[in-house]
Amino acid sequence: MSALVKSSLARKWVMALSGLFLVVFLTQHFTINITSVIAPDTFNEWSHFMGYNPLVQFVLQPILIGGLIVHFVMGIVLEYQNNKARPIKYKNFNGNANSAWVSRNMIITGLVVLAFLGLHMYDFWAHEMTYKYVAFLEEDSTRYYGETVAKFQPFWRVVIYVISFILLAMHLWHGFNSSFQSMGVKSVKKGDTLRKVTYAWAVLIPAGFIFIAIYHHLNPVTA
Repeated sequence: MSALVKSSLARKWVMALSGLFLVVFLTQHFTINITSVIAPDTFNEWSHFMGYNPLVQFVLQPILIGGLIVHFVMGIVLEYQNNKARPIKYKNFNGNANSAWVSRNMIITGLVVLAFLGLHMYDFWAHEMTYKYVAFLEEDSTRYYGETVAKFQPFWRVVIYVISFILLAMHLWHGFNSSFQSMGVKSVKKGDTLRKVTYAWAVLIPAGFIFIAIYHHLNPVTA
């Protein structure tokens, strides 16, 4: 096997594994966020733990950021390589007849999701860093629920969240299939339980985040 092929396979493995790592984070993130709907006190408690626990802040958080960077950079590299390997553009190429829109535009959905993550980090992570390390405000374990609900009051922000999570669902739907192929899991066929579970996850988790955003928009905190 040539070094070029090995290098390409290694990049695909890194892409797949970093994507699956982010899936674990997304699941954990949703588990915490859904408590803001069903148990605000628990949401405050878990958010405070995540915001002040040294292991989370100084070990897991940098690993997460590194995983995000690796996944998106590798996605851009692989997209560039794929385009470079197909220099001839067929005049009568019908993309819809050969592959689904999402499979041909993973880089677009990925970049939109990345832009959304920038907004999300501005809304929550940057606010948290400012609260703790710039303003040096007093530690308050009850503030998270009210701050979260307040972020979803502007209608435009909810619209952005909804669109972003729809695109994330599309990205995940195709991403799971690509990850299986990259890691050589050829036995995962269309009707297999594993594929059904991953596809259900790709739809239900983003739908859950959409529900959270709409719920808090419609149920503001009253003084």
